[in-house]
Amino acid sequence: MILDLQYYLFLAPALLLMMWAQWRVKSTFAEAEQVPANLSGAAAARHILDAAGLQDVAIEQTPGMLSDHYDPSTRVIRLSDAVYSQRSAAAVGVAAHEAGHAIQHATHYAPLVFRNIAVPAATFGSNISFILLIFGAIMGFRPLIWLGIIAFGMVVAFQLINLPCEFDASRRAKKLLGEMGIVDYEGGVAVARTLNAAAWTYVAGTLQAVLTLLYYILRFTGGSRDE
Repeated sequence: MILDLQYYLFLAPALLLMMWAQWRVKSTFAEAEQVPANLSGAAAARHILDAAGLQDVAIEQTPGMLSDHYDPSTRVIRLSDAVYSQRSAAAVGVAAHEAGHAIQHATHYAPLVFRNIAVPAATFGSNISFILLIFGAIMGFRPLIWLGIIAFGMVVAFQLINLPCEFDASRRAKKLLGEMGIVDYEGGVAVARTLNAAAWTYVAGTLQAVLTLLYYILRFTGGSRDE
């Protein structure tokens, strides 16, 4: 088998970290929902964007739980139902984080520029790498295996580039929410806890990608092969 029990054992640290991080995000978000803020998530994002001169960046409501994101191709911030309308530390924290990405885009923040460039390569690598590895292993054709490894390396590169983007967006969010008086001290603590918990999901995703790449290298080029 291409992916056997050894694969899951190899990735166990990342998988456990991801499960813990996802639980932590949900629990801290639920706690921060109980802490009031002066604005809704949508209003907070609008206030931050306008203060940065980004009146042309739109804010839209999107379905789903924590489906919030900034789309650089259309310059639109999309906020989930709870974040869009709630006046809570959780809502404004997530919304301000996405506004931070919009500010990064407008100011040509270098890691975000590289991340946006890397998206097509990472998407291609994610889709094609496993196919190349399977056929390379079946045919015993090592160049094809290495192409698969290099293709998945694009995914790892994207994850590594993405980390500073996410950390910086959270840093901006914490700073701006306090400076603009959108949250008080208690709200600032709740925002920090929520965004810090979310940061662990990015770390876990990156660790999973790195360990997967290492597994592929060891499994297909250095380790034993199952016939």
